Amino acid sequence: MLRWTAAVLSLLILATAAAGYLYYENLNGKIKKKELTLGAKMPVHRANADGQTPLNILLIGSDARDNEANQKLGGAKETFNGKPLADVQMLLHVSADRSNISVISMPRDTMLRIPECQDPETGEVHPARAWAQTNESLSRGGPGCTVATWYELTGITIDHFMLIDFAGVVSMADAIGGVPVCVSDRVHSRNSKGQGSGLKLDAGTSFVKGEQALQWLRTRYGFEDGTDLARARAQHMYMNSMVRQLRKNAKLTDPNKLRKLAEAAIDSLTVDKGIESVASLLDLGNALKSVPTHRITMAKMPSVYSKRPNYTGKVEPKPGEAEQVFRMIREDIPLDGKGKPKKKKAAPAKSQDRAAAPADIPVQVRNGTGGDGQLPLRGRATEVTAALQAGGFTQAVADIAGNPQRKTVVQFSNAELEGDAQAVAKALGIPVSSVRKSTDVTGISLTVGADWPTGDAFPGAVDGDKTPDSAEALNGSDTKACMKVQPGFTW
Repeated sequence: MLRWTAAVLSLLILATAAAGYLYYENLNGKIKKKELTLGAKMPVHRANADGQTPLNILLIGSDARDNEANQKLGGAKETFNGKPLADVQMLLHVSADRSNISVISMPRDTMLRIPECQDPETGEVHPARAWAQTNESLSRGGPGCTVATWYELTGITIDHFMLIDFAGVVSMADAIGGVPVCVSDRVHSRNSKGQGSGLKLDAGTSFVKGEQALQWLRTRYGFEDGTDLARARAQHMYMNSMVRQLRKNAKLTDPNKLRKLAEAAIDSLTVDKGIESVASLLDLGNALKSVPTHRITMAKMPSVYSKRPNYTGKVEPKPGEAEQVFRMIREDIPLDGKGKPKKKKAAPAKSQDRAAAPADIPVQVRNGTGGDGQLPLRGRATEVTAALQAGGFTQAVADIAGNPQRKTVVQFSNAELEGDAQAVAKALGIPVSSVRKSTDVTGISLTVGADWPTGDAFPGAVDGDKTPDSAEALNGSDTKACMKVQPGFTW
């Protein structure tokens, strides 16, 4: 009898294990994968003192209307089956020690340089665009081109991407069970022209899920100033609230909800080939799960509205402050300001080589303002040359050759010119740390970088390791955040 009972139990255990294995393999088979980057190869992370490395994941929301589910959820018929756009782009940074998470959103209307990308499926080569809207990157070979565009602009190594469409947002929102969001007044995102997401909520806190959650994430008309910048803030509120909701109610401890969420995620996600299986996704989830809510920071890329002709309403990375945020991510500095202060490097010593009189110092000035992935600003070399000449450097000349640089730099070819190069830097307010010897130049060369887009004097440095106010950082534990309703969109 004992032998018979043991045999039956063994068969049951084996059958259950087999079913579990088949289900696991079924999920693995549904994962859609594409190339991580279609641009330049990215460098590997540098490990910290403890041998740990950070993790950067680019989250991409596609507006594709390529199937019945997505067509039903939004967009005019003329957009059906068109090339998808990357309308939501968020870089999620997990610190090397897994103590904090920082998220940066880039507005879809950001104008920048998109590098050359080749579609791995069709072989079509999309030539580089010197000046284009960032959401177009997805239509130029897939998410790997969006990754390449981010790397070109920020210099941040990206480890993975995750792409999701409209239907995926709805199904995952349903699986989670609803997320609380807040508006300052009654809101209806619809204007007289029929534009808007259709979101309609009472004032105060409401739980949104399914299609209503998608409406919240897509709302532009009706929030704050009705721009994409306001939409990014609403998305940050939703994501922070979703994390709090999951942790508060332990939704993922319910096997049935976990199964539904897993299936919704797998059906709607496209990931890079570095994510091999469900197990890989689980490992990523565990890396995120360990970070406490109060150490999660959502921020926007500091930006300004473009003043270039024919680009009204488009935005560009804000000089200095956008690069400050990118640098903090590159150097694994938390955006919440709670990181360990770094030891300040000693300021470079002033050269013992005496400088010649300004009129006796030849200087070549180059325009490097396109070094942040944007269109170079015309005439910058000429403007800075004029400033030098006004200061007595009469031999300063503008060089027509461009030299894209994120940061302004003064270079000199031999030790005898170090004092002269430092004198050039001092005349314009450029820090001595930006003066360096180089075999790439002859004499003294000044490259005006992307960090100096306007003015005759070099702008002061952004405060060390502090997140600029323009990033509008939102802490994950902020339960009082509430979207202001745009006038004219109440009911």
